[in-house]
Amino acid sequence: MSAEDLPAVPTACHTYNPTLSPCLASHHTPLDNNTMPLSRHSTSMDDADSDCDSDHSTRMSLESFTQSNASSRTSVDVSMRSSSPTPSVYSVTSSLRAQAYIQEYGRDLNNYSDVYRLPADQEELQRLDDQYEMFCKVMGKYPDSLPAILADDGFEVKAVLDLGCGSGIWIMDVAREFPHCSAVAVDLVPMQSIQMPANCRSEVDDINLGLEHFYGDFNVVHAQLIAAGIRDYHAMINQISHVLRPGGLVDITEYPFYFTGPDKKPIIKPKGTFEPPWTALWMSYANRAISARGGSSDAALHLPDWMRSNPAFEDVVVRDFWMPASPWLKGNDPHTIFWNDIATTLREDMKAFMKSGRPLLLGHGLPADFVDAMEHNACQELDEAKTPLYALIRNVHARKRH
Repeated sequence: MSAEDLPAVPTACHTYNPTLSPCLASHHTPLDNNTMPLSRHSTSMDDADSDCDSDHSTRMSLESFTQSNASSRTSVDVSMRSSSPTPSVYSVTSSLRAQAYIQEYGRDLNNYSDVYRLPADQEELQRLDDQYEMFCKVMGKYPDSLPAILADDGFEVKAVLDLGCGSGIWIMDVAREFPHCSAVAVDLVPMQSIQMPANCRSEVDDINLGLEHFYGDFNVVHAQLIAAGIRDYHAMINQISHVLRPGGLVDITEYPFYFTGPDKKPIIKPKGTFEPPWTALWMSYANRAISARGGSSDAALHLPDWMRSNPAFEDVVVRDFWMPASPWLKGNDPHTIFWNDIATTLREDMKAFMKSGRPLLLGHGLPADFVDAMEHNACQELDEAKTPLYALIRNVHARKRH
């Protein structure tokens, strides 16, 4: 099959942050009557045990951090916010690591959220950074309108918020590109980069507890691949509309946690099956495990409607990218060569994601030998590059009305 129905090869290469991690907070004010609260009710979790109460406000002592010449701020405790004009950065000590992380099935996971059960260790952060470079080539770093929105107008300090920042590679790039702006990165664990720009800070925060403390503070809100850790995505979209200043930009990218065939129809294998295509089978089980934990695995499918139906937003743009899961496309034209190159990277990303998803599946109650066999077969299928599968990556961005 040719690549003729794929998007055109991008001519510009901005870089996108494909973070998969959500975030954690503990100081939130009540919602007003006109604000839709974020749901704190999980769907059925019969197949998975809760590791902690996500509504519990976790607090860390300042002594858990060692100040360095890097930068970090967390919203876990107001006393930890830097009082100096330039935000301080703290390195992660063994004391903080013991509080922030928990070991499950050989991987380091965040110790706060019972919804998000993907790792937050160095192996996962490297996967996200590699994925970032791939998304750079496909989608760009940000919508074309962002530079104008963040331009220094001499009126206010422009501010950018990255929800579920992962390694922080996207927010740090934006902070460097717009040094006059304030950049805030939010995740379940603190960023650990020693190259944090002076205008960027890291906050440990749980989006599921609400964004009220950010209302009216930001010109741009960015989120990418965080659905696995968000209980009520629709409510989060509503809260983002309050976080944005008039004329601000919301930029969201998500994946529906299924693969499709060439017909672009979802391949979702029922529970209890063990048959090819193995990559689609693995994702089907991951989809169910995410939903059982309370995550919004289908958020990508609803984003366009949620944005268009919100009276605060205008100029809603939806971009769908159908990315081959492996380099199975036939042809030697530049278009096909480009997408097979992307597919080669996506294949490695998917193989690494299956390793990262092992704690999620085992915690969901699947036997280890079943998970191992399914992963082995899926990796072999991807390496053979004979099975025509697509991954849908959906980007939706919009402006807040003045």
